[in-house]
Amino acid sequence: MRLRHLIGLMALTTAFLTPFAAEAFDDSQYPDLKGEWRRVAVPSGAYPGVQYDPHKPAGPGQEAPLTPEYQAIFEANLADQALGGQAGDPTFRCLSPGMPRVMGPYGAMEIVVLPETTYILIDHIRDSRRIHTDGRDFPANMADDPLFTGYSIGRWVDEDGDGRYDTLLVETRGLKGPRTYEMTGIPLHEDNQSIIRERIYLDKSNLNMLHDEITTFDHALTRPWIVTKDYRRTQTKEPIWWKETVCAENNVHVSIGNEVYFLSGDGLLMPAKKGQPPPDLRYFHRSRK
Repeated sequence: MRLRHLIGLMALTTAFLTPFAAEAFDDSQYPDLKGEWRRVAVPSGAYPGVQYDPHKPAGPGQEAPLTPEYQAIFEANLADQALGGQAGDPTFRCLSPGMPRVMGPYGAMEIVVLPETTYILIDHIRDSRRIHTDGRDFPANMADDPLFTGYSIGRWVDEDGDGRYDTLLVETRGLKGPRTYEMTGIPLHEDNQSIIRERIYLDKSNLNMLHDEITTFDHALTRPWIVTKDYRRTQTKEPIWWKETVCAENNVHVSIGNEVYFLSGDGLLMPAKKGQPPPDLRYFHRSRK
């Protein structure tokens, strides 16, 4: 009798939970973004690395719509890098690339769609994004705790009217710096009041191709800057994320004050630029023999 009671209770519990779980999240209403995504690589021209607009050469070839003030900052960054410096690229210190640069990943990217949140997991420097899709508004206290990747709010829409979501619209605010668009040092405004809007969608003719149309509003720009980044899905049913990126591991850059030095193969500090002054060693004294 007791066994029959337990079986009846389990059946009743299942009857209550199963419809609720099915109603809570029906992933068939969303585009299939499962798997491993990788940036579509395009040659960057004279400047190596990942360019911000993948359809244009890196550096000056990006034709960034900068104000005269920030164009001058960019040119100074280029000049410093030509001498061996790191100006305009905060990632050498293992800082996050931040938004929108983080959406040009060096490695793999995974997108996890849940009913109230969409996660974008990026392999490089363990940068991950949380996009809230539960209908909330931006919090009033964002300025108290800004983030390199910002605070993102999104909503799924059905643009082609077939009854299924096909596009994720995202707005990101609450950012902090320093941030640049790419390693050549194209700067964002130091006030960090950037507003970044995205339109993320699968290619209609190739469902293994993903596009992210990014529009950046920033006080260092003369107009909104719009670029589209492309990602290709790895062709495997069982993707494996082999790479573990630990930025601090084997990092040979040493920042002392306003200068950046280089750690040589024999473990000694050496200049990164010609004529660079040595660090201030006033607190170090040679031991007397």
